[in-house]
Amino acid sequence: MLIREAVAEDWPRIWPFWHRIVAAGETYTWDRDTSEEAARSLWMSPAKRVYVAEDETGAVLASAYVTPNYGGPAARVANAAFMVDPDRGGRGIGRALAEHVLAAAAADGYRAMVFNAVVETNPAVRLWTSLGFTILGTVPDAYDHPRQGRVGLHIMYKAL
Repeated sequence: MLIREAVAEDWPRIWPFWHRIVAAGETYTWDRDTSEEAARSLWMSPAKRVYVAEDETGAVLASAYVTPNYGGPAARVANAAFMVDPDRGGRGIGRALAEHVLAAAAADGYRAMVFNAVVETNPAVRLWTSLGFTILGTVPDAYDHPRQGRVGLHIMYKAL
């Protein structure tokens, strides 16, 4: 597996799983009906450093971005988002991408990473805690999960 910075031409290979994940409404706070144009603007913004993980055939398996979570004097605290093609889950791709992105964020001078809204029922919570993230708090009943009803949103933190 190769993890590299994304280029504009990667978007058509990211969009199918991005759309599938967001439309499912189980893990991200973005509108389930986000258009492709809006999604591309959100994910591939020039303000973000975007990565892809691809297999030996060049298929994009996952993508992530890193961006400052805050501005000004707090701009060294990163925020990130990660998506693994649901058909490729359970193979360590998310962990490998996360480890790569965390190392790159530290090398870029970020001192910490914060996730502002991790759906508490998201299986990735186990990954984040195994990588050293702590749950700073949970906003109760903040997320309308399509199968589980109202669930909380974790705010998670890791020093880099």
